Amino acid sequence: SVNFVVGTTMKKKPFLGMPAPLGYVPGLGRGATGFTTRSDIGPARDANDPVDDRHAPPGKRTVGDQMKKSQEEDEEDLNDTNYDEFNGYAGSLFSSGPYEKDDEEADAIYAALDKRMDERRKERRELREKEEIEKYRMERPKIQQQFSDLKRKLSEVSEEEWLSIPEVGDARNKRQRNPRHEKLTPVPDSFFSKHLQTGENHTTVDPLQGLGGLNTPYPGSMTPGLMTPGTGDLDMRKIGQARNTLMDMRLSQVSDSVSGQTVVDPKGYLTDLNSMIPTHGGDISDIKKARLLLKSVRETNPHHPPAWIASARLEEVTGKLQVARNLIMKGTEMCPKSEDVWLEAARLQPGDTAKAVVAQAVRHLPQSVRIYIRAAELETDVRAKKRVLRKALENVSKSVRLWKTAVELEEPEDARIMLSRAVECCPTSVELWLALARLETYENARRVLNKARENIPTDRHIWITAAKLEEANSNTQMVEKIIDRAITSLRANGVEINREQWIQDAEECDKAGSVATCQAVIRAVIGIGIEEEDRKHTWMEDADSCVAHGALECARAIYAHALQVFPSKKSVWLRAAYFEKNHGTRESLEALLQRAVAHCPKAEVLWLMGAKSKWLAGDVPAARSILALAFQANPNSEEIWLAAVKLESENNEYERARRLLAKARSSAPTARVFMKSVKLEWVLGNIEAAHDLCTEALKHYEDFPKLWMMRGQIEEQCENMDKAREAYNQGLKKCPHSVPLWLLLSRLEERVGQLTRARAILEKARLKNPQSPELWLESVRLEFRAGLKNIANTLMAKALQECPNSGILWAEAVFLEARPQRKTKSVDALKKCEHDPHVLLAVAKLFWSERKITKAREWFLRTVKIEPDLGDAWALFYKFEMQHGTEEQQEEVRKRCENAEPRHGELWCAESKHVLNWQKNIGEILTLVASRIKNTF
Repeated sequence: SVNFVVGTTMKKKPFLGMPAPLGYVPGLGRGATGFTTRSDIGPARDANDPVDDRHAPPGKRTVGDQMKKSQEEDEEDLNDTNYDEFNGYAGSLFSSGPYEKDDEEADAIYAALDKRMDERRKERRELREKEEIEKYRMERPKIQQQFSDLKRKLSEVSEEEWLSIPEVGDARNKRQRNPRHEKLTPVPDSFFSKHLQTGENHTTVDPLQGLGGLNTPYPGSMTPGLMTPGTGDLDMRKIGQARNTLMDMRLSQVSDSVSGQTVVDPKGYLTDLNSMIPTHGGDISDIKKARLLLKSVRETNPHHPPAWIASARLEEVTGKLQVARNLIMKGTEMCPKSEDVWLEAARLQPGDTAKAVVAQAVRHLPQSVRIYIRAAELETDVRAKKRVLRKALENVSKSVRLWKTAVELEEPEDARIMLSRAVECCPTSVELWLALARLETYENARRVLNKARENIPTDRHIWITAAKLEEANSNTQMVEKIIDRAITSLRANGVEINREQWIQDAEECDKAGSVATCQAVIRAVIGIGIEEEDRKHTWMEDADSCVAHGALECARAIYAHALQVFPSKKSVWLRAAYFEKNHGTRESLEALLQRAVAHCPKAEVLWLMGAKSKWLAGDVPAARSILALAFQANPNSEEIWLAAVKLESENNEYERARRLLAKARSSAPTARVFMKSVKLEWVLGNIEAAHDLCTEALKHYEDFPKLWMMRGQIEEQCENMDKAREAYNQGLKKCPHSVPLWLLLSRLEERVGQLTRARAILEKARLKNPQSPELWLESVRLEFRAGLKNIANTLMAKALQECPNSGILWAEAVFLEARPQRKTKSVDALKKCEHDPHVLLAVAKLFWSERKITKAREWFLRTVKIEPDLGDAWALFYKFEMQHGTEEQQEEVRKRCENAEPRHGELWCAESKHVLNWQKNIGEILTLVASRIKNTF
């Protein structure tokens, strides 16, 4: 028993029942720490799982929301360890409280204090930082600074020393220096064949066998021809040759033999490929869904026609035409009274079957017009069509559509008989009545139209047709009565007279050749529904609209009515005269102008138009007599004096022109009269007389810049450069804002070689006339002509800053650029000046230079349409057509230019105003300017 007690005592551990030592962690010695169990971290729930509380407010309805909220609450740590005696808590005690206005004010005060305290120490701090950086840089200089002295010495290195410096070697190995793609060379079949045991040497497949050699003769075995006897290995050569033979056979199926060569038909081949592509655009899964949905609709409501139609169309789109036909035929069984289902069935079925379907449809729906029309369409023979339509009219005699379709198939005599029956069945159809009236004789047609009016008293077309009928039978005095009676009758029947509709009807009458009816309609309705003060404006708009629609007689009738109402309005007479000039004959224009000057004798422009028309017709005496009458009506009118002078000078009556000018200078002296006098003497070669006249004119009109220009140009022509310079300078003192004077003086200096002076003149001109694109353009061109392209580009940039919307500057800027940049510049130019003719012309020239002929022609046409007065555009267009167009196109440009009579343009004016070209007409000047243009752009 003693031994037992001792043994028990020996086995008991000494630390059992004792307290654990300080800092003891169970299991630390064997690394059994850091276990985490589910009880430590809570239940396993996803952040998006809903919470248990079904009535939780928004923002707390998921586990994630609540965890986020608890984290935010935990962030505010108010533990003692986070407290400092001086600073207080590290966090904000009141961060969760509301941020009010007094809090904001307090924060602003503290921020201002912090800023003030910071500024007090700022200079000292920055100085200290600078010193520290410098000290750091002294201790650890940059590599760049370390080698700066050596870099400076590089300037002393000679070229030979530089070239003798050895190239830096590349320490990497050759494979890294020259990386190349790994090459995989295919091993030839001969390599394998050498290593195979030699055996049977059949190395070809007979094409006549087809694909028989490749098919396995019985399951589980290999084709005997492809195995090398005695081994289980494949003969690679045989596989390659079999593949080639197979390809040959496939190609021969889609090819035809031409003179022994095999040619694949690409069209047929591509068509075969296209046939493999599914025709529907949708995804297969979408089609399955749609099919399932439509099936559900059909089963739920089998008598709903759109469900059957949609199902059939879905199958048709996916290429299952037979399924579609079956479905639609089932639809006809379920919805026998649905017109749409029957029509869809007829559309999907082929020819004869479709006829059977339509026949079945007629039995179910004997009153359906659409089914009868479809039945007629399915018939190919005209007699069969007529038979179907007559059967239809037996069942549905009130259908206008059926009658019209049936009548269209008949001969005129049969059609007349049918229409007489048709109007009995459908007495309210205007179309049928009018069609019958057209087929009847004059007397019968009148009776038909009278009967139509009785049946349909509210339709205007019947009245208009009656008027056209009377006009066609030369009974024009009745036309006016019929139209007036129509307006009265329609108003009595409560029909509102719609002015626009009636004018539209008048335009249709005009196009049909019924001029009297058209004019009668215009006269009857033109004043309806317009306020008195708006009449003139509205009528002019109506006339323009008619001209735009090609209804010239309507426009003429509107002008005639307007002139009756406003006989003393010069603007209306002018509009009417321009209309006759553009669209009428010379006789109609002259007759109109004769009436115009009788009503408006003070309108000089009307007298001048009349005189010009006579002169262009070659009747000079008549033109003189018109101008004589104009003198009586407008004594001492400058325009009429100058027109008379032009008439005489153009017809080589120079003495008469001189006498007229002398008379004008004495009785109606104006600057223009003097200028024309000087010009006449100058172009006739009387330089002395021109000079004297110019001096006399300048005594009276020294502020008229054109006189100074002419004086300077006369001196230049006589090679008196100093006198010309003096004339220009004197002119500029009197007219400092005349841009052409500045340009003439600048060009004079450039011509005599004084480039610096020319430059100075242009700078002075720009100061006197700011934002003048012409002066900037001349400055740019001056530098360009002198060969200073960089200065020209700089000046152009300044010019575009000062005049950003100047078309002439942008047009020049495009061609100052190098060729690759021109397109970009032209786009910028079009953004700034979209409708400027100079920019459009520059774009046309750009396309011309790139040999884009069609585009260039389009842009030239656009330019001359926007600005027909720009002669340069016409000249360039004509030059373009001379190089790239046909004779017809060249002639068309010339004619259009002569009609437009351009007066402006830099190149145009240089030729048209030259003293040697004063008697040349527009066509001659066009040819002359075009010949001077060089394709240097």
